[in-house]
Amino acid sequence: KKLITWQDNILKRVSLLITFLIFLLFTKFTIASERWVLDKSLSTIEFELPVLFAKNVKGKFNTIDGFVQLDVDQKENNKAIFSVEINDIEMNYLKYKDLLLSNIFFDAKNFPKAVVDTKKFSYKNETEIQLEIELAIKGKIAMVPLNIYVKRLAEELVQIQAEVIFSRTAFNIGTGKWQNTSILKDKVKLQTNLFLFKE
Repeated sequence: KKLITWQDNILKRVSLLITFLIFLLFTKFTIASERWVLDKSLSTIEFELPVLFAKNVKGKFNTIDGFVQLDVDQKENNKAIFSVEINDIEMNYLKYKDLLLSNIFFDAKNFPKAVVDTKKFSYKNETEIQLEIELAIKGKIAMVPLNIYVKRLAEELVQIQAEVIFSRTAFNIGTGKWQNTSILKDKVKLQTNLFLFKE
């Protein structure tokens, strides 16, 4: 009977110790981690594609989403993901919108979203960050360079501006006769102006 009581006491102490350790780890994680979410009403992502002897194709994505998760202590396990709805765009060549959304270009029916994923990244300078990001469009994924400029507008509001230049042909954006880059050029420029609130 004494042995059973002793074992019960040991089990209770071990259980209390494990609970205490889990509490400490959880507390440390919640203090060390910050989540910032996109203000969809203020944020914009615009695109531009040069055209020979004509106005550049310009437009913007109306439906965007995303978040940033920051490791504020170590600054090593940070992550950001942003996406746009391909269908919901505005552009200056309105008569070509259906063509742009078709399988010749974005194939929005089969690939409704384009996604930017930073994976895990670290940083030292909080106002200017250079990254290699994963860009996913039309079922294809490629790593592209990105320079990010961060402005803290308030204690819980930041502005993130960035520019990405990528090859449309690398993502099969423009097939058949539209694959030719002599008139419709290859390099697409994305410009972001994002506003994020701290959760």
